[in-house]
Amino acid sequence: MPSSPPVPDPAAEPAGAPTDPGGRLDSGAPAEPPAPAIERARRLTDVVTRLRRALRSSIRTDYPWESLPMAQVELLQTLAAAPLRVGELAARQRLAPNTVSGLVGKLLEAGFVDRQADPGDRRTARIALTPAGLRQLDDWRQAHERRIATALGTLTATDREAVMQALPALDRLARALASPVPAEQPAGTGEQVAPR
Repeated sequence: MPSSPPVPDPAAEPAGAPTDPGGRLDSGAPAEPPAPAIERARRLTDVVTRLRRALRSSIRTDYPWESLPMAQVELLQTLAAAPLRVGELAARQRLAPNTVSGLVGKLLEAGFVDRQADPGDRRTARIALTPAGLRQLDDWRQAHERRIATALGTLTATDREAVMQALPALDRLARALASPVPAEQPAGTGEQVAPR
């Protein structure tokens, strides 16, 4: 008795259809990052978020002024290097100028910054850290350093070493995140476009 021909499987790929390494049909859409990369990113995001939250909440117990919003602290940190115009601050912080103007207004009210004449353009002013702002920033840094040092002291020597060994890679990750996002790879090419 002759055998019947095989029945085509509707779920099977069409013959010769291009697939990606994961076996999916290539639709021409940008490929999703592999699942392990997403999982690593998710775990890192979770740990960094919890670390930052735990640090700030534990310091507030001893330092009520730690309620200063992080966006304002970051402006103080940027201004510690040199006075800047609002537009320059906005560019460095990657914020809208009107957002930075609002933050600067709060810092002016608190006495942490003041306006200085810009020697290069008398029509504009530069925002500069005041002695009170510098003290606030120094207190903020010292409080964080003491709290982290105390927490590190509760870890095993192996864990402390692992944390310290991770710092150079974390620093490179921070720099990568601060860099402009590279252009997407054009469809149909195997080469990545270099960022401008």
